[in-house]
Amino acid sequence: MHVKKGDKVMVISGKDKGKTGIILEAYPKQSRVLVEGINIVKKHAKPSQVNPQGGILNQEAPIHVSNVMPVDPKSGTPTRVGYTVENGKKVRVAKKSGEVLDK
Repeated sequence: MHVKKGDKVMVISGKDKGKTGIILEAYPKQSRVLVEGINIVKKHAKPSQVNPQGGILNQEAPIHVSNVMPVDPKSGTPTRVGYTVENGKKVRVAKKSGEVLDK
């Protein structure tokens, strides 16, 4: 996948188009990512020990990885990802500015 946990991404399609957030979890086998504050759904919860009241909770649902793009560290705009080898390590590079995306 071109993104991973901790990346700042922008949603490029769907109901949350244009919003940005941090990736909380990545699910490579399903090609999906969980982005903070994006794709909020309502979940009906029965009363339990953790949540004695129960009720309707708001939480993020995973979205397809093709609907997000990493944000360029220089300009703050969405960018495609390239790969180069630096010091014997494969690193991700922003196509727009050439900045390294991996910390």
